[in-house]
Amino acid sequence: MDMPLASTHMITIDPAALRAWPLPMPPAGGDKERRGHVLILGGSCEMPGAVILAATAALRAGAGKLTIATGASVAQLVALAMPEARVIGLRETAEGGFERDALAMLDPLADKVDAVLIGPGMQDEAATAALVRALLPRLEGVSVVLDANAMSIVTNPDLDGENAPFRFAQTVILTPHAGEMAHLSGNPKEEILAEPDGAARDAAQAWNAVVALKGARTVISAPEGGPWQHEGGNVGLAVSGSGDTLAGIIAGLAARGATLAQATCWGVALHAQAGEQLALRFGVLGYLAREIPAEIPALMEQAARS
Repeated sequence: MDMPLASTHMITIDPAALRAWPLPMPPAGGDKERRGHVLILGGSCEMPGAVILAATAALRAGAGKLTIATGASVAQLVALAMPEARVIGLRETAEGGFERDALAMLDPLADKVDAVLIGPGMQDEAATAALVRALLPRLEGVSVVLDANAMSIVTNPDLDGENAPFRFAQTVILTPHAGEMAHLSGNPKEEILAEPDGAARDAAQAWNAVVALKGARTVISAPEGGPWQHEGGNVGLAVSGSGDTLAGIIAGLAARGATLAQATCWGVALHAQAGEQLALRFGVLGYLAREIPAEIPALMEQAARS
């Protein structure tokens, strides 16, 4: 379904808004290919769990097929943790990133996947930015979500040494919190917290991206459509790995055929609702990011029926 037209007023993401913007559903007799193939690129020897969290969330959001590309040092661990996935081991840099020959290993997948999430658990910011910049031209027509260190592409100069402001040739999704937005934009974190609407809008227009500026009130801006806001969830979502699960949910929805803005808005809402459900059982503090994905299927069913 097409995204709502651009509005001069902020659109609140609530149950009514989600009902009016239903997620695409595969046909009753569809196979896993019809549900979408998602590639998760990330992880490192220090943070292998990030891709496991994101990959689990992508499947819980309804994607039908999963490939994970991660560091060779942790590939077997990840494969054991995610028996549903094909796992590809990539050569690593000394700083924990991926060597440039990762591009050759990933290139054959470019024509086979519907959505790609890059960034969870990745280290070596410079190597990550170089890999993302080299990979993006091969992902034409693929929904791309950039999270964590992969977003640093916007702060790194072009490979030819030019320092012109960066702009994506094809719209992608970025999921920064205020601290990450400060790093990406060069603006003080305090200014971003004081005026998140403008920060998200300016970044979306400058970078040609759907930007979800995360917080207790998450603001989502796109080059066209929106803007949107979501308030909900609880402080329990401010826990290690929570952002990886959000990025995975968004990627899974995009693999199913949701537009970039739709996948982002629904992903933010589902993530927050999962936190609310978990707080009812465990309390506001103490539930784990790994418990978030299991809440997503029922929440999607509930949203569809309401």
